[in-house]
Amino acid sequence: MKQSRRIDPLLSRAQDHEDAAARVLAQRQSSLDEHEARLAELRRYADEYAHSQLAATSPAQLANRRAFLERLESAVEQQSRTVDQSRQTVELERGRLLLASRDKQVLEQLAASYRAQERQVDERRSQRELDDLGARRVRLAVTEGRDA
Repeated sequence: MKQSRRIDPLLSRAQDHEDAAARVLAQRQSSLDEHEARLAELRRYADEYAHSQLAATSPAQLANRRAFLERLESAVEQQSRTVDQSRQTVELERGRLLLASRDKQVLEQLAASYRAQERQVDERRSQRELDDLGARRVRLAVTEGRDA
C-alpha cells in the first residue's frame, strides 16, 4: 500500500478534529455574543433606571430604589464576569482550532510529499520500462539484421 494512501485515514481524522474544534468555537463565540448583549442590556437598563426621575415619596421607596439599583449593579458585575469567562473560553477554543488546523496542515504536507515521491518512483519505473523496451527493440533489430 502506498504511503500517501496510508496517511488518508489520519488526514480524515485531522479534518474531523478541525471541524469539531471549529463548531465548538462557533458555539462559544455565539454564547459570548449572547452574554455581551445581555450585559449591554443590563447596563442600559441600570443607567436608565439610575437616571430616571421617579418621585420617591417616602423613605421606604427611596430604600427600595437604592436596593434595586444595588441589585442591578450586582447583576451587571456578575454578567461582566460571565462575559470575561466566556471570552477566555473563546480564546482557548480559538487556540485549539489553531492547533487542529496546524496538525491537519502538517499531515497534508506529509501526504503531498509522499505523493511527490511516489510520482517520482512511478516516473522512474516507467522510464526504465521504456528504456528496457527500447533496448529490446534494438537487440531484436540487431539480431534480425544478422539473420538476414
